Amino acid sequence: MAASSVISGDEALASRTSMFDHPRGLWVLAGTELWERISFHGMQALLVLYMVGALLLPGHVEYVAGFAQFRAFIEGVTGPLSVQALAAQIFGLYVGLIYFTPVIGGAIGDRLTGRRIAVVAGGGLMTAGHFCLAFDRTFLLALLLLILGAGLLRGNLGPQVKSLYAGGDRREADAFQLYYVAINVGAFIAPLITGTLAVVYGWHFGFGFAGVGMLIGLCVYLAGQHLLPPERKALVSSAPTAPLTRPERQRVVALFMIFPLIIGFWIAQSQVWNVYNLWARDHVEIGFEMPVPWLQAFDGLAPVIVMPFFLALWRAQAARGREPDDLAKMAIGCLIFAGSTGWLALSPLVAIAGKVPLLWAIGFHLLSNIGWLYFTPIALALFASKSPVSLRGTMIGINYMAVFFASTISGRLGGLYETLSPSAFWLLHSAIVGGAGIGLMLIARPLRRRFSD
Repeated sequence: MAASSVISGDEALASRTSMFDHPRGLWVLAGTELWERISFHGMQALLVLYMVGALLLPGHVEYVAGFAQFRAFIEGVTGPLSVQALAAQIFGLYVGLIYFTPVIGGAIGDRLTGRRIAVVAGGGLMTAGHFCLAFDRTFLLALLLLILGAGLLRGNLGPQVKSLYAGGDRREADAFQLYYVAINVGAFIAPLITGTLAVVYGWHFGFGFAGVGMLIGLCVYLAGQHLLPPERKALVSSAPTAPLTRPERQRVVALFMIFPLIIGFWIAQSQVWNVYNLWARDHVEIGFEMPVPWLQAFDGLAPVIVMPFFLALWRAQAARGREPDDLAKMAIGCLIFAGSTGWLALSPLVAIAGKVPLLWAIGFHLLSNIGWLYFTPIALALFASKSPVSLRGTMIGINYMAVFFASTISGRLGGLYETLSPSAFWLLHSAIVGGAGIGLMLIARPLRRRFSD
């Protein structure tokens, strides 16, 4: 047999497990994430509007189990809150905890259950949580189930992307971009469906669809188990784990140095999910009867539109040796996002009778998502690639934890929307995320040395 016709076992395995130059397991993970995000963003697009327009009003709020005690706890910290300010604070706490619990969930996957069991358990809890949102009475229980489930699922799904690629594989960076395409396709589809269901049939039908989406995502993950890499044995033995090497400790310290600046980005980004819905309801001239949550669909579609251009741009820059590194990309992303919130602050310049054209809002989504593209997938890839293997799930959870602090802060800042003008409100957020970008530029050089060791 000619040498050219011989196919090694590794090559045969690659031919069976690869699709579009990536392991088939990537598409299983991305498909699971797609449906998880359809459920999450579908619910998220409705939540603030639902609380302000129905749940927190007399005739509804009295029937929510445990809500009087829950409100007393929040207002014991913040002081009395209006319905709108309370909705913003609840939303901020909910989204913050959604991104905090992956720290614990990732550690559970690393140390106790393994990643697959943790993902399945998380998906089950989230499915139950979404269906509980179909009833006013179980609103707080629903949020609790969603928070716990997201911790297990998100803390263990993303780390499996890294395990599909060998160290130094150039495709790894593209894999995280493709993974985020799935996130954004889900974020595009979900508000269109849940927003329409909420308008035509009522809020609870929209939330019910979110539960169906999560159930489908769980089925996708279970059906694709054979395409995922072998499960790394959870670290439950009594033998001590190897201590981190000096370069590993330096990289962990460097990641923690970035952490406060990641918070700055997410403070501004979180308002796109929170107060932005109220701003759009009051200040965007849609021109036809369109559910407000549909605007959130643009936030999911925009990255899919701009991503191919920027992937090509980065490849062209890499070929010339001029591609920005991860830290530079993250700084650029913060500055672009600062420009997008400044764009909202400038909206009175084009407003007619207090309303801005729909195209102005679409322009915001395009610009802000270019900033998102430069920042969010890059930050996740940085934490996944620079973390020690034994701490990878935990450190990815730390990356998500930045959103916990940011969302909690943004929920409190959301109360300022009633006292500041919209322009001042958005300029405040522009300054926060712009400051994070400048901070990244200032500390980039010493961090590069730590990451290169």
